[in-house]
Amino acid sequence: MGNSVETGVDSAPRVVEAVTAGLSVRMLGPLAVSRDGVPLRLPASRKVRALLAYLALSPKPIGRSRLCDLLWDVPDDPRGELRWCLSKLRRVFDEPHRQRILASDGTVAIDIGDCRVDALEIASATDAGVESIGLDRLRALSDHFAGDFLEGLDIDRSPNFNTWLAAQRRRFTACHAAILEQLAAKLPMGSDEAFSSLEKWLEIAPFDPRAHLTLLNGLARRGKIALCEAHLAAAARLFESEGLSFAPIRAAWRSIKEGGAIRKAPAGLVDRPSTDRPNESAELALGKANRASLAVMPFVEEAAGGMRGGVADGLTHDIITRLAKLRDLFVIARGSVFALAERGVAPEEAGRTLSVDYVASGAVRRDDNRALTVRVELIEVRAARIIWAEAYHPEADGTFKVLDRIGDSIVSSIAAEIETVERNRAILKPPSSLNAWEAYHRGLWHMYRFTQSENALAQRYFTRAVELDPTFARAHAGLSFTHWQNAFQRWADRETESDRAAEAAAQSLLAEDKNPAAHWAMGRALWLRGRQDEALQELQQAVDLSPNFALGHYTLAFVHSQSGDPGLAIKSSDYSRLLSPFDPLLFGMLGARAMALVRLGQFDEAAEWALRAAARPNAHKIILAIAAHCLALAGRLDEGRAFAATIRKTLPRYSSDDFLDAFRFAPDAVALFRHGGKRIGLA
Repeated sequence: MGNSVETGVDSAPRVVEAVTAGLSVRMLGPLAVSRDGVPLRLPASRKVRALLAYLALSPKPIGRSRLCDLLWDVPDDPRGELRWCLSKLRRVFDEPHRQRILASDGTVAIDIGDCRVDALEIASATDAGVESIGLDRLRALSDHFAGDFLEGLDIDRSPNFNTWLAAQRRRFTACHAAILEQLAAKLPMGSDEAFSSLEKWLEIAPFDPRAHLTLLNGLARRGKIALCEAHLAAAARLFESEGLSFAPIRAAWRSIKEGGAIRKAPAGLVDRPSTDRPNESAELALGKANRASLAVMPFVEEAAGGMRGGVADGLTHDIITRLAKLRDLFVIARGSVFALAERGVAPEEAGRTLSVDYVASGAVRRDDNRALTVRVELIEVRAARIIWAEAYHPEADGTFKVLDRIGDSIVSSIAAEIETVERNRAILKPPSSLNAWEAYHRGLWHMYRFTQSENALAQRYFTRAVELDPTFARAHAGLSFTHWQNAFQRWADRETESDRAAEAAAQSLLAEDKNPAAHWAMGRALWLRGRQDEALQELQQAVDLSPNFALGHYTLAFVHSQSGDPGLAIKSSDYSRLLSPFDPLLFGMLGARAMALVRLGQFDEAAEWALRAAARPNAHKIILAIAAHCLALAGRLDEGRAFAATIRKTLPRYSSDDFLDAFRFAPDAVALFRHGGKRIGLA
């Protein structure tokens, strides 16, 4: 084990760089292992090496049957061969004081907790977000890439392993591109090191518009116009050979020559025809300022060997259509993503080729009993990290009904995850540097704190967003929400704030009448003014425009829970939580259900739902008051008094009158809640 000669996959000796004390595993390039800087001789068997890599990247023990299926096609004795491979790995990895190959009857794992593994370092860094990594660390991470992931380790007659290997190579190529992009951005523009990073970036991502525009920008700043023109011509031939439009990059280059620095490529590169929209240079060069961009790659049918068609294609088309209806995102058209998929372009590469912020992909599988499983993954393209993944295992109660429900969940989850990432990114930027999109998401971050001071900050950012872009419907809707909160929480004069909420909602509708958030904002504003029937019409219009709009379903529950149909309130509350199970307004969804149950006389159940609402970390005083009254009606007086005491610590004069004044309950509900308030001293 102390031998200083490392044998690569092709058994050729290699020189390995010295590392710090301990065990080190290199996967980015030919597989190599060293201890205390001394290379270890690995077994010549490709399957032993493949087993090592697979175990090292697995976050948990792997079943023996799965490993046999992975590495052996039709072996005589797969478990025997697996035991032989493990014995070879033990000779390399096990130490007198530490057993690293951990095998039981059912599973196998490798203990590398104290080891340096280059692939794991890269994965950890990108998962945390490459944008926040310092320059020196980026350089070190880039140096890890000595070649393709497990270079030369393809195995004949092991299709499952080769499929996994191809996916990992795509993944780490995307990570490398993200790191090189950050290096190019953080190094002095025009420096030799920056150009070296750009060249590597273009080598591994030749169809990434940002890479080409960054290179053109850097060359132009150094006065190398002839080099720019030569690169432009060569790149155009490359794009055209793949059937991709080069028009947006040409438009951006014209802006660069006119003196404008282009920092972002347009979303939806291949959606743009090269000749029929000549007057859109500015839009093409600058992209969509007020929407994140998303590509949904065609889902595949796993049972068909990864082929597309049937249920998978239908689900993809449905998801694209529903996401577009939210009108929050710039969603790449179906034709473009299907065209790339037909050429075998992987999701990560497609995201860069299309120059989008996010890319979603998935697979559909049926087992022998026809049970359906749908797996979905959402990737942040520039950071090369997975921000959300889910597997759906619905009950088989009719294919179309099942797929409709899955589609709703996927669309809502994708939209929510993107909003979360955009909010978190905006909060880290200096306020003076925010564009309209970023100011809007900064406003959301403050709005969801649900305090008077944070609501005021949210209002400031939404106002900034609509000043920067008066056509930004969602920003107007957000501004309406802050005025609504001021009125509902009695943080300001109710009539004045109700008028302002309605005015902002009207501006949202004027900006984009088909945006569900605009109708949602108007529905809430009309409710404040006591116009319940009109409010319900606007809210219904919001969910008709986008059946996946969780806040629309929640607000329908909110209005119906007070003086409408309590049964519909419960149904809408349940559906809003199905669509957005971790929503910042989850306390309201739960509270509306509790109030509807009170009106149905189901006090015990109402108390349980109200407690769940009050347990949410951002629940405000009105939610606590719902819990207090519901507990009182359920006969849980001590718990109800405890909530009442909590409210009165900050609002000593708070009573049931204040609680009832916040809502618009029907007379029967008013009588019930007054009775509950008397039982716990809130009368």
